[in-house]
Amino acid sequence: MRNKRFMSLALSITMVLSLVLFNPISAFADDAKELVILHFNDTHARVKSVEKDGVVTGVGFDRIAQYKQDLLKENPNVLMLDAGDTLHGQPIATLSQGESIVKILNLMGIDAFTPGNHDFNYGFARLQELEKMMNFPIVSANVMDKSGKEVFKPYVIKEMDGFKVGIFGLSTPETSYKTNPKNVETIDFTDTIAAAKKAVEALEKENVDVIIALSHLGLDQGDDTSDKIAEAVDGIDLVIDGHSHTTLEEGRMVKNTLIASTGEYDKAFGIVTLKIANGEVTEKSAKLMAAADTKDIVPHPDVVALLADIDKGLNEILSEKIGTSTVMLDGARENVRTKETNFGQLVADAMLDATGAEVALTNGGGIRASIEAGDITKNHIVTSFPFGNYLVTKEVKGKDIKAALEHGLSKYPEQNGGFPHVAGITFTFNTANPAGSRVSDLMVGGSPVDMEKAYLFVTNDFMAAGGDDYTMLKPYATVNEYAAFDEILVNYIKKMGTISTTLVPRMTVNETAPVTPAPMPEPMPPMHHDGKVIVPSPAETMNYTVHHDMSIMELAMDHGFAWQHILVLNPEISNPMLKLKAGQVIKLPVH
Repeated sequence: MRNKRFMSLALSITMVLSLVLFNPISAFADDAKELVILHFNDTHARVKSVEKDGVVTGVGFDRIAQYKQDLLKENPNVLMLDAGDTLHGQPIATLSQGESIVKILNLMGIDAFTPGNHDFNYGFARLQELEKMMNFPIVSANVMDKSGKEVFKPYVIKEMDGFKVGIFGLSTPETSYKTNPKNVETIDFTDTIAAAKKAVEALEKENVDVIIALSHLGLDQGDDTSDKIAEAVDGIDLVIDGHSHTTLEEGRMVKNTLIASTGEYDKAFGIVTLKIANGEVTEKSAKLMAAADTKDIVPHPDVVALLADIDKGLNEILSEKIGTSTVMLDGARENVRTKETNFGQLVADAMLDATGAEVALTNGGGIRASIEAGDITKNHIVTSFPFGNYLVTKEVKGKDIKAALEHGLSKYPEQNGGFPHVAGITFTFNTANPAGSRVSDLMVGGSPVDMEKAYLFVTNDFMAAGGDDYTMLKPYATVNEYAAFDEILVNYIKKMGTISTTLVPRMTVNETAPVTPAPMPEPMPPMHHDGKVIVPSPAETMNYTVHHDMSIMELAMDHGFAWQHILVLNPEISNPMLKLKAGQVIKLPVH
């Protein structure tokens, strides 16, 4: 047996040597190949290089395009992937409803794109129109029409030099309320795990060597996240992720899947390197190219020229001065999503002025940028309000105005795109109270709110349709529709001339929970004919571990004996109103 194995081994070595000597190319045909994936996500139409005082703070699609061209000179196996929220967010995009961004992506030569929730902001029909202009596929395996048919390609297969790559897409089901619900009323976002499993199975049947999920799901808490896909679905080598604006400097491994995400707003782009040998991915690495590190990349001349051509058509429209502000109008993301700002109040005031409503409420997530003191142009307004939302009035009962405020404040102190900015009302915001009971002293027009009275209420069309989960507003019929946010605000600022808006609180913040009198302990029940409490002997007691925080009285009621027994058996406890802590061990009577 040994001799046979030896002879077999010798024969194998001889064959390999002969291949090396007489056909060296075929001998190393299965040697490792290197695949480089350039990727970006959540750029929100920040496509231009931004450089100030010699420091690059925005990479720019022109630099990314050039970086790709430089890589291709050394390695034919380069892909460029876009994980969504690209077609909307800045005037360069919104004034052409995304067409300008598609032109740039075409010129860059991206290989696949999965739509993020904001890519539906122009409506699904418009996204389909943009798809026809694209030289690259939209991939999403979980977007269906009402008959259950996929509306985009679920996946695409790229033939590389010596191997095949399968790329499937996933779009967040949160799109159903993180764009105007009307934008996606003709389509459904189905279960992401089921869609991923189906796509992986199909790609494995196609004998691809690498499987990539191009995902706009993110890594925040929720049912549909990229890490949950990686946990539940085997066979995915790489997830290129977006939606949560997560910055992963070197990626994140979940089981055997590498997850990569670049953050937001063109502050960096991602570079993933995969080694492939014999049909398997043998090595994975991810890194980010920060904007500051791209200074020496010469921007791609064709992209630079295209950007200049696009700008030429926009500048004349956007440069018009509409007013002046003596103060900075605060639209910073971390502020408008957690508290009142003077900009939020200005917007709400403009909403009342345009509609004659009694109450205005808009979401902080709709304010996308601050405006510095000085001249205000249309460009400032379109940048701060890029979504194209318009105003809607409804007759809303007082109880649902309160419910809307409770909902908008429910995630405090976390940043929340649904945080309410208001006009026409004042109230107290009790931050220490649990969600759902934080609003008190609600006044409408200076009078206490009548919970059953209907008030003329103005909001944006996104929230009116239940966006940001303001579902209490959706059932009310529309009274009227008005112009777009940017137009309303432009007209209001023109009317005012000079803005000097300072913050005058409309919500009085109370950070102390209301003090409620503690219930008095119940009287000592007669435990014996002489009125004395019977102290059980040690044989009739047991050690008990408290399962969750509770009062002594609650514990006694749960176990069906007098609370006084706990004090007698546990002399270290002197206060019957004391809260017992989870994990605390005490003595209890044995029934």
